[in-house]
Amino acid sequence: CRLILQGCRTSNGILGRSSRSEKSSILLHPFRSLGSTRQIHTVTLFPGDGIGPEIAESVQRIFAAAELPIQWEEHVIDVRKAKPGEDLVSREALDSVLRNGWALKGPMETPIGKGHRSLNLTLRKELGLYANVRPARSFPGVKTLYDNVNVVTVRENTEGEYSGLEHVVYPGVVESLKVITRQASTRIAEYAFAYATSNNRTTVTAVHKASVMRLSDGLFLQCCREVAERYAARGSTLRYEELLLDNAASFLVANPARLDVMVMPNLYGDIISDLCAGLIGGLGLTPSCNIGEQCVMAEAVHGTAPDIAGQGKANPTALLMSGLMMLRHMELHEPADRIEKAVFQVLTDGKYRTGDIGGSSSTKEYTDAIIGAMKE
Repeated sequence: CRLILQGCRTSNGILGRSSRSEKSSILLHPFRSLGSTRQIHTVTLFPGDGIGPEIAESVQRIFAAAELPIQWEEHVIDVRKAKPGEDLVSREALDSVLRNGWALKGPMETPIGKGHRSLNLTLRKELGLYANVRPARSFPGVKTLYDNVNVVTVRENTEGEYSGLEHVVYPGVVESLKVITRQASTRIAEYAFAYATSNNRTTVTAVHKASVMRLSDGLFLQCCREVAERYAARGSTLRYEELLLDNAASFLVANPARLDVMVMPNLYGDIISDLCAGLIGGLGLTPSCNIGEQCVMAEAVHGTAPDIAGQGKANPTALLMSGLMMLRHMELHEPADRIEKAVFQVLTDGKYRTGDIGGSSSTKEYTDAIIGAMKE
């Protein structure tokens, strides 16, 4: 179930981590720079539902305190006003993201059983966001079962089991189609290898279930192998391997240091990236960013938490760290590093933490502490 392709193999091997650059560990887009440190960036903001507006406000306050060259263009998606079967995202909102090139999205909830297409799926499809990138790195001061997690999930975002092609074959029998194409598989593999190269990673692992889905996952693997061979032919030191989905999950739980950058089809990426989030303390800490040819959308991938909405208890860390991924994509490395350092300092000190990570601080108190740490 494992295939290893090596170019000039590094001395660190699959367990090695010394060659990684911490500063660039969550730099996203290796292909082109969409930004400049001198220009003002307009960012489309989707505050989201539930706790979304609270954590979005927290991020805005921290970015303002850091004096970032950012202005916001806010679009509220009100699912309560949408008619059954109607698209939940307006053309105006989609055009805003495509025009600006940047978006920050809080958690959103799609009404179930009313014929609406998933909000997240709609945004990814309409905006051409083909890659979802989720770094999972241990946070200082946040105690979990592991203290050495540093893995990245690169997930194909446009097809697979989430293609939305389902139909009733016969009453009581439903067929759901999984679509895998050479074009999308090659594109996500190339992204994963380029990401790994530009971020000084050592290994790219293709996660699959080709033992059962021989044609679909087989095509995905073939595309990954072809990209790996091209990199090896150019003298790349990246190591390539393949793992069955269940083995990858087992490895992550047993020893997450065994894995580095993982690339996989849509559904597997959805599952594995949440597993990785659990390794570092949960979705409330985990950043996420979606990459397209025309735009980048950073997002919080946790739920809307309606049970605590409006109570000032929400943890804004995931949305904030996602925003830092966006800043680094804008080439705003210095302020991103400064904010990240402040977050780590606050978490390490332990005085100000929200309830989900063992504290009792409010969203405002936690945000104020980060802003205070930035000024020290």
